[in-house]
Amino acid sequence: MSLTINQKLSSNQSGGLSRVGIGLVLAAFVTLSLFWLMQYLIDTADRTLNEQTAGNVLDFVRVKRDEAIERRQLKPKKPPPPEAPPPQPPTPQLDNLNPSANKIAITAVPVETEIAMTGGFSLGVGEGDYLPIVKVAPIYPSRASARGLEGFCVVEYTVTKLGTTKDPVVVESQCTSSVFHRASVSAALKFKYKPRILDGQAVEVSGVQNKFTYELLDD
Repeated sequence: MSLTINQKLSSNQSGGLSRVGIGLVLAAFVTLSLFWLMQYLIDTADRTLNEQTAGNVLDFVRVKRDEAIERRQLKPKKPPPPEAPPPQPPTPQLDNLNPSANKIAITAVPVETEIAMTGGFSLGVGEGDYLPIVKVAPIYPSRASARGLEGFCVVEYTVTKLGTTKDPVVVESQCTSSVFHRASVSAALKFKYKPRILDGQAVEVSGVQNKFTYELLDD
């Protein structure tokens, strides 16, 4: 019976060794197969990548750009010719005015007012003396015309450097009625003169007098 046990043990040992040898051989085969498969995959992947990208490579050739810049010169437009200025109006000749004044009739009221050219003006004076340019007839007072009152009134004033009049006053001793005062003073303020010239400068002239005559017209 012991022999039988030993035989069984020997047979078991020999079977275990054979199984170990077979396992090693299979392990070596599997390992080599894996290494071969990995190497195949690596080679195949590299070749596929190279084949896909080989035809997509672009060759760029850089051309040198001409940096010369042509500048365009713009010529300025010629301005239009200036328009001709309008002609100057002729200068009024004040020296040729007639200093005489005629009687002025007021049609609204049947009266007549006469302006006397008195007060220092004379045709014999030099060119530098003052000259009357505008003399306005006074408005006949309604109270005087209603009463049929006639008369005269002398007003004294100053001719300024600009040819206007200022500070008119009635000469009481040479006025027939106070009813003519306001109309005579108002008319004197509207007078215009060519001022007196001395040494090339305009000067004021005081004490100039003018006589206003009030007469009613006959129907």
